[in-house]
Amino acid sequence: MARPTSRFRRLPVPPTVWTLGFVSLFTDMGSEMVHALLPVLLVQGLGASMLAIGLIEGAAESLAMVVKVFSGYLSDAVGRRKPLVLLGYGLAAAVKPVFPLADSVATVTLARLLDRLGKGIRGAPRDALVVDVTPPAVMGAAFGLRQSMDTVGAVLGPLLAMALMWLHAGDIRTVLWWAVLPGAVAVVLLLRLREPPRQHGRATPPLTRPGLARLGSGFARLAVLGALFSLARFSEAFLILRATDVGLALAYVPLVLALMSLAYAATAYPAGRLADRMPPAMLLAGGMVMLALADMALVLANDATWVLVGAALWGLHLGLTQGVLASMVAGVAPEQHRGTAFGVFNLVSGVALLAASVLAGWLWDSAGPAWTFGVGAGLSLLTLLLIPVLGAGGKRPP
Repeated sequence: MARPTSRFRRLPVPPTVWTLGFVSLFTDMGSEMVHALLPVLLVQGLGASMLAIGLIEGAAESLAMVVKVFSGYLSDAVGRRKPLVLLGYGLAAAVKPVFPLADSVATVTLARLLDRLGKGIRGAPRDALVVDVTPPAVMGAAFGLRQSMDTVGAVLGPLLAMALMWLHAGDIRTVLWWAVLPGAVAVVLLLRLREPPRQHGRATPPLTRPGLARLGSGFARLAVLGALFSLARFSEAFLILRATDVGLALAYVPLVLALMSLAYAATAYPAGRLADRMPPAMLLAGGMVMLALADMALVLANDATWVLVGAALWGLHLGLTQGVLASMVAGVAPEQHRGTAFGVFNLVSGVALLAASVLAGWLWDSAGPAWTFGVGAGLSLLTLLLIPVLGAGGKRPP
């Protein structure tokens, strides 16, 4: 009996992180079922322009990242993470029925904003909870595992959407109803999660410039780097639109996000483990090279094959960067301000993502998709050059 117990104790990632991973898996399954079909519904069903898509996606993702500041700050102040995490996942599940019922761009926009509001409420407290329960030596592995499980859901969601599109003869609204179920499963799992005891509220820096300065100069450089990453990588909705632009059949469009997410899931956990053992900036640099190559594949795309290649490279970029950036924030954030640090990091990234998505939509409408992805490639290479300077602000957790 001692041998299995010893092996269990050597598992690098705590059970709480596994539970959060499964919650993320089911939530993302439902969300990506919607995300894989929503751009098509907006453009072909409701007559939205590419610029409108950029505005909707940019505003939705930016709202999520802005809200993370306040939810992270609040979780630090009250010393509890789970109530905010539950509220965020619960809101995302509750809003899913609005998508199949929507009969206008405004209704879809409202539903998308509420869905991302839920993401914003849960994001920073959840990441801070991961840090609370994880030994520093395996911080990268913990973030990589949670991100990988999240992304497994992002693989299954589009694949399930594709199968249901075939089953329901291309009826998008019927398929969107199925997205309600995974979110409900995620909420049930989260209700069973037990949060470890923490101190009742800690001294939190006020959300002012002097107060936020207490997060440190290393964190400030990482926040700028995160903004550059978001500026170079606009919404994945444009991958879906590129697939339809080159003639991919509607029933197979979800395959684009499925392939991207598969590459993401396969990369995130190994990248997190590597970030515990080598300079994380090296992984970030590799990720930006992947993004530049993805953009160039999408510039050159004249059929679905090149779009799928670009989507896979896009997923490799995400796997090499997203969990690694989170572990770097954990490495520089003061212990008592973790939730606030994750929130501020995502706020800065959110502002950049809004600008990037609006720019992508405007370029598509005014000059064509090649310009959208060509400018993305240029911004990726610029960010790559700045990683040695700004990435030095991050450090591996001790």
